[in-house]
Amino acid sequence: MSDQGAETARASEANADSGRGPDGAPGSHPEAPTQRLTTADPAARPPAPRPLAPRPQDPQPQDPQPPAHSAADSASRRDRAVRAAVEQGLADPASPIVGLLDVTGIRAAAARLHAAFEAVTPPGTPVLHAFAVKASPLVPVLRLLRDAGIGAEVASPGELALARAAGVPPTHTVLDSPAKTPAELREALALGIAVNADNPQELARIDAMTRSAPTRSPVGLRVNPQIGGGSIGALSTATATSKFGIALLDEGAREWVVQAYLDRPWLTRLHAHSGSQGMPLEMMVRGVSATYELAEEINGRAGRQQIDTIDIGGGLPVNFGSDEETPTHAQYARRLKSRVPGLLDGRYGIVTEFGRSLLAKHGTILARVEYAKTAGTRPIAVTHAGVQVAARTVYAPASWPLRIAAFDAKGRAKSGPNVGQDIAGPACFAGDLLAENRPLPLLEQGDYAAVLDTGAYYFAHHYSYNSLARPGIYGFATAGEQVTFATVREPQTLEEIVAESGGAGRDALRDL
Repeated sequence: MSDQGAETARASEANADSGRGPDGAPGSHPEAPTQRLTTADPAARPPAPRPLAPRPQDPQPQDPQPPAHSAADSASRRDRAVRAAVEQGLADPASPIVGLLDVTGIRAAAARLHAAFEAVTPPGTPVLHAFAVKASPLVPVLRLLRDAGIGAEVASPGELALARAAGVPPTHTVLDSPAKTPAELREALALGIAVNADNPQELARIDAMTRSAPTRSPVGLRVNPQIGGGSIGALSTATATSKFGIALLDEGAREWVVQAYLDRPWLTRLHAHSGSQGMPLEMMVRGVSATYELAEEINGRAGRQQIDTIDIGGGLPVNFGSDEETPTHAQYARRLKSRVPGLLDGRYGIVTEFGRSLLAKHGTILARVEYAKTAGTRPIAVTHAGVQVAARTVYAPASWPLRIAAFDAKGRAKSGPNVGQDIAGPACFAGDLLAENRPLPLLEQGDYAAVLDTGAYYFAHHYSYNSLARPGIYGFATAGEQVTFATVREPQTLEEIVAESGGAGRDALRDL
């Protein structure tokens, strides 16, 4: 196959969190909590239970020692899927853009994540890997991950609804958001979902709610260790002025946090996430280390282990320059074990929130070349993939470069000399380009451009520029040369575009 590497961009999104296995029947939720926190004195409240502890009914990951990842195998499955998508008519002139998800690759990634942390923690250590739903807000994907023992990190009522629809149990769900409404908090506390309060005002809301309503939700605070930013400022969440969490280095903030815990024995978690794509591993480790040190200080001041669980967020960088998955979750876990050994010695439950690093390598957007033209002697392939599926790449190409692979009209990898060419999208502005002057075998009308490493944040985050329709998304599995597809999301219809654009109320403004 002919993929050309754009420069490597480091990344990850605070997102995925996974347990040793989901509990409860699909879609089930615990009964109304029985623990009532009613005392006016917060210090008199009992500590919340530890839902991370492994239970006998929790299924263990089926593959505790997953095979090593093979970039060549992943690329081979992808190439076979592209050809099958064309041969089976998923991609054709009437459906000129589709999203493809490698189910085998996703399952293997989940197994490797489990194994990475099992290798650095004592047996029985409660570990929950909660997938950041924002990375792929698709119910079948969340269900697949749930079956692989991965929970859900949610940051809105919509994401929580998706996780519940996928059958993710409340004990494997974590609510993070800088702007939780009272209704969101009440729902999470009623269901027993873990909540990380973002600021003092939110903690005050939780205080008021738990005085009168029952809950068994584990509750913690999100802190900002203020260690600085990575190469992508917009995704660096531990800067001096980040909107997330309680800024620990601000005057008086650390002591306020410590006292908040001492006043509330039921406050048992601590959470920090330092950033996503563009964060180097060493900076991520520094953020985790600062969080662990704060937990140790609080427990020392309390005279007991009040904080029993540390949520280290996500943020593992993703390599967008080749098929290799680097760095790996195992490398990150080993570095944490070396630099912050107390975190992983079994005294603390661990929550992670990986997202992009679980799915990015296992998704491909396949777009038909509608026209091939030239301008100023530069070849231009005008495709159906652009800003509507890759807004970050179009608006910030230096931070979000994507690899492109060339396939012919029958879905076969193209060969031949590389020619610098633009890969353009369908939107009506000049900057709608996925790549500029990219060396590839020359794309011609009717060929296909495959946009690689798009399993997270791309085809599941549609941007409705020009009212372009959301593409269909299909999962695939391979058996030899046989490729089987399953529909994850149907392509959006024109009727649906009209309906969500107020079509039913077309006369609503005429009588004003």
